[in-house]
Amino acid sequence: MTIEERVINVITREQHLEPGKATIDSTFTELGIDSLDGVNIMFALEEEFNISIPDSIARQMKSIRQVVDDLTRYIENPDAFKSQLLSTNVAVEESGTPVGGVQ
Repeated sequence: MTIEERVINVITREQHLEPGKATIDSTFTELGIDSLDGVNIMFALEEEFNISIPDSIARQMKSIRQVVDDLTRYIENPDAFKSQLLSTNVAVEESGTPVGGVQ
């Protein structure tokens, strides 16, 4: 199963959506996902992928495509992803948590 399929399955399950309603092009607004739902989805994605998702990804979550793209980059090369965050002026602690980010 691809990262895209896994993300869509998690969101469909967590939001109790009809199968097929969530697609790679769905926005969270279209799916009725608010910030609290987003937190629950992040926890479910962390469990699904057995990773700790940086707050920087969580704060940017606005669409399924964005989550898939960011997770793919992070899973494939966490250090490069953190370097990219630093180059965009987001301070990251050693643990990978953005400094001053919303916890």
